[in-house]
Amino acid sequence: MKKVIAIVALAISGIAAKAQVASTATQTVNLNLSNAIELTFTGSTTATGAAVNLAFNTVNDYANGVSSSNQELKVRSNKKFGVTVKTNNANFSYTGTTTPAPVMPVAGVLDLRVPANATGGTIATPFSATAYADLGATAQNLLTNCNNGGNQTFSIQYNATPGFAYPAGTYTVDVVYTATQL
Repeated sequence: MKKVIAIVALAISGIAAKAQVASTATQTVNLNLSNAIELTFTGSTTATGAAVNLAFNTVNDYANGVSSSNQELKVRSNKKFGVTVKTNNANFSYTGTTTPAPVMPVAGVLDLRVPANATGGTIATPFSATAYADLGATAQNLLTNCNNGGNQTFSIQYNATPGFAYPAGTYTVDVVYTATQL
C-alpha cells in the first residue's frame, strides 16, 4: 500500500510543477485629434485650380455668354462644414493694348452654378444646380451644412457674358472658395 501512495504523490507533485504563472501589463493609448479641413481641386489635387479660359470668338459668344466645363472641388473634413465663394476683386484686371485700361466689373458679367453636389449639404441661394448667379467680391454662401468625410465633392461651372462694351484683351479675376467647419 505504501508503494501506491508514493506513486500518486509523485504524480500530483509533477502536475503542480507544470502550472503556469502569468503577469499582465497595461498601457493607455490616446488619440489626440484636432479639427482638420482641406479644400482642393480634384484636377490639380492642390488648392490652386487650373486656369479657366473662356474664349469669345463670335458675336454669339458676346451676346449669349460662354460657359466653362465643370470644375470639381473636394473637401476633407472631420466636422460638418460650409463653403463660401467670392472674387479677389470687384473688377477684372485687364491685359491688352487699350489705354486707358477698361474697367469691367465682375458683378453682372461672371456667374456660377453648382451642377453637382455630393457633400450632403445644401446649395445656398442664390446659387443652384441649374441657374447661374452673380459672383462678386463679397463672400457668399455656396454650400451649407455639408457632411464630414474624406471625399466630399462638388462641381462648379462658370458663365461669362461681358456684352459688347469692352475691347479685346484678357480680363482676369481669381475666384476664392473657402471651406469652414461648423
